[in-house]
Amino acid sequence: MEKIKVRMKKLDQKAILPTYGSPFAAGADLYACLDGDVTIKPGKTEFIKTGLAMELPEGLVALIYARSGLASKRGLAPANKVGVIDCDYRGELMVALHNHSDKEETIQNGDRIAQMVITPYITADFEEAETLSDTVRGEGGFGSTGRK
Repeated sequence: MEKIKVRMKKLDQKAILPTYGSPFAAGADLYACLDGDVTIKPGKTEFIKTGLAMELPEGLVALIYARSGLASKRGLAPANKVGVIDCDYRGELMVALHNHSDKEETIQNGDRIAQMVITPYITADFEEAETLSDTVRGEGGFGSTGRK
């Protein structure tokens, strides 16, 4: 398993650096950095600060995913499903938490709010073409390869 150094800057003294829950966890937990509780009403979204900024090495991206327990037990998950933090972003890491439940949910300072996976990415040179190669699937989309 390869490890890399990621520089993290605390923008608030209360901020907690990301932590891994087990030796083989792919996602590091992100923690809320709040001055007071934030209550998220059913069907609403609130931006939750982490109090952190980071410097990712070039060629890596941080992907922000829901924490399974928070999503399944309390109905709280990132509003954009997967957040994308590019390696040239230096602003505060925030999670737009959406409440999918039918009751208010409260986030407190220090709560684990999401998980961050750091991974390499590939960029493409997009090229216009008049034709594309043929495949067995062809233009079949949305469920076209499933049972009939």
